[in-house]
Amino acid sequence: MGALVEIRDICKVYNPGENEVRALDHVDVTIDENEFVAIIGQSGSGKSTLMNMLGCLDVPTSGTYYLHGQDVSGLSDDELSDIRNREIGFIFQGFNLIPNLTALENVELPLIYRGVGKRERKDLALKALSKVGLEHRVHHKPAEMSGGQQQRVAIARAIAQAPPIILADEPTGNLDSASSQEIMGILKKLHQDGRTVILITHDNGIAHQAERIIRIRDGRIEEDTGK
Repeated sequence: MGALVEIRDICKVYNPGENEVRALDHVDVTIDENEFVAIIGQSGSGKSTLMNMLGCLDVPTSGTYYLHGQDVSGLSDDELSDIRNREIGFIFQGFNLIPNLTALENVELPLIYRGVGKRERKDLALKALSKVGLEHRVHHKPAEMSGGQQQRVAIARAIAQAPPIILADEPTGNLDSASSQEIMGILKKLHQDGRTVILITHDNGIAHQAERIIRIRDGRIEEDTGK
């Protein structure tokens, strides 16, 4: 297993100068292929900024980020977008589903943007919904589903094109404990199937279900159980 993610001496500074905020302060992280990692920290710790770096949603002020051996820290927005489409499946706390689309249509939507043909698109979306146990709800809209079911649709959308990395930002934050365990079970299964799962959370109980915990505080890595 090679290194999938290598972050070297990364800083992210907002408002440079007198009132600057160092959201990330000389951070080093390496994540290998097929790891299941939780990044934990309280609000304002820097964990969301780190997630944005890992997900190629933002670029560092200084330092380097290698993803699959490619330095992505200085790429353009379009280049970063291409990498996100190819490498990363995102799962968010707020589900981010389109209310007037069915579960199937929500999962198909990113595949349309990626130019996947109609028949293949439907096939991939149905397979992904089946993997999360929602094959019987494909024609239901978000309002007709529970929070846990909506999050499962969001996971299906993230995995439809089998990206190597699943980046889950507080995926259980809006769910009750039973639904949270359901979602964690799905993430564990995706990891067993060969995905690298990176989970962002403020919840110790959720974090301890991962194989490795990276604890961040005031923009610095405070603890890394993988070292």
